[in-house]
Amino acid sequence: MNAIFVLIAGIGAMALGYFVYSKFIAEKIYRLDPNFRTPAHEFEDGVDFVPTNKYVLWGHHFTSVAGAAPIIGPAIAVIWGWVPAFLWVIFGTIFFAGVHDAGAIWASNRNKAKSIGALTGDIVGKRARSLFMIVIFLVLLMVNAVFAVVIAGLLVDFNSAVIPVWGAILVALIIGQLIYRKLVGLLAVSIIGVIALYSLIGLGPIFPLALPETFLGLSDRAQWIVILFGYAAIASLLPVWVLLQPRDYINGIQLFIGLILLYAAVLIAGPEMIAPAFNTDVPEGTPSMIPLLFVTIACGAISGFHGLVAGGTTSKQLDKETDARFVGYFGAIGEGSLSLAAIIAAAAGFATLADWQAVYHSFGQGGVNAFVAGGANILSNGIGLNVDLAQTLLTVMAVLFAGTTMDTGLRLQRYIFQEWGQIYNLKWMQKAAPATLLAVGACLLLAFGAGGADGSGGLIIWPLFGTTNQLLAGLTLLVITVMLVRLGRPMYVTLIPLLFLLTMTVAALIMQLKTFYAQENWFLFGLDIVVLIAAILIALECASVLNHLRKGDEKLE
Repeated sequence: MNAIFVLIAGIGAMALGYFVYSKFIAEKIYRLDPNFRTPAHEFEDGVDFVPTNKYVLWGHHFTSVAGAAPIIGPAIAVIWGWVPAFLWVIFGTIFFAGVHDAGAIWASNRNKAKSIGALTGDIVGKRARSLFMIVIFLVLLMVNAVFAVVIAGLLVDFNSAVIPVWGAILVALIIGQLIYRKLVGLLAVSIIGVIALYSLIGLGPIFPLALPETFLGLSDRAQWIVILFGYAAIASLLPVWVLLQPRDYINGIQLFIGLILLYAAVLIAGPEMIAPAFNTDVPEGTPSMIPLLFVTIACGAISGFHGLVAGGTTSKQLDKETDARFVGYFGAIGEGSLSLAAIIAAAAGFATLADWQAVYHSFGQGGVNAFVAGGANILSNGIGLNVDLAQTLLTVMAVLFAGTTMDTGLRLQRYIFQEWGQIYNLKWMQKAAPATLLAVGACLLLAFGAGGADGSGGLIIWPLFGTTNQLLAGLTLLVITVMLVRLGRPMYVTLIPLLFLLTMTVAALIMQLKTFYAQENWFLFGLDIVVLIAAILIALECASVLNHLRKGDEKLE
């Protein structure tokens, strides 16, 4: 099939989801109120609680949740065929991710911008909160540690991306001052930022930069990992308007320009989907598509990490409650669009089926490199862009989003330590600096303690990321469902997705449990059991609360 039809069908379906389904969700289910005083106004402090223009906040939310995952997952999942990946991304975006993201923002906004973990204690119970916090911590640990490895690898493999990646930070700092101090209008700032960012992308191939192959016993990848965590620690302590908001906003615009270029190239070149629609000849050792498809593609269909961002940073910046529809649901549409691009690049960016099979020779292959290589070929054939420049453009897209996710992820991990400080009355842990040091220390301990001198320890627990992340999404939907029942509102829009998600996630955890046992990987086997038990216990807690509510024992006004 020609990729043009895939593109049009995907974008058309997601547009219909936003203009029709999200309107129904916002007005009839969550009943967003433009007059509700948001926590951003109630607790405004100029650091974390900052009322923010919805377009700027959309940029923060979207780029924070996007990262590299909506590229990696779909570009791996096409090994089962591009049709299953396409269907899960489209339907997952419309009926799962948008509902989940907007719902998490609404739930947090209605409860003083509390995180989903803390909110669980109020809505469900203290036992559920404790278990939920463990799952949240594991997800953040995986995201931060692994994305550092992914970014470091891309900066080493594509050193033409170094200047635009780090130059984007300077651009964001300048934009932050211009927006916050209202020195220039948002449109002018956007134009200035985009021109500056793409100028840096043009400079990248001309002035490639690389770190020494070894320094103080660390490889170049390990050096980048240390530098990235040092940067993320500083970024997580700065007021959100200084770096986090402007960087995310300009990255969001940059992504849409990149997507427009890639989509335009598809429309012009009209490449064929070389990958099989349904792959009946998967490489030996490839796991069953069901349930693994639904945890391999997380971000881009639905992801628990989104709920952490929604209740961790986004809800603290919400100017009007009605902005939750645009920021949350349309943010999910943006991520779905990125995953659609990843599917097309990985399925139509190769010259022949043999070339595609050479890359997808085993499960787990493809990922970012398939997206960059395939997308660069489409850009070159469609709009005549130089292949090296196209690779730099797509690499910068992937790195910048992974970087913004690290920025937000480390800030969220800091919040977790601070919340633990409040729960256990540890005043020193409630302070930002010590909590940040604990967050960075945990990530570095995993990276270098488990991975040795190359800092790749995060990859050790990465096989459990998909299941743990999707479990978190299901549990977030459980919390939202309980809130809806307490308010006497229809719950089917969240109940159906959460039942499907929990079923697939628990099935995947059990399947992985068998795999880890067969491999005698006792560390992952034990961790899998911990996550599985936590999932079952939290689900039982929520089921108990729902049962009481069904009997009319309690109703929230």
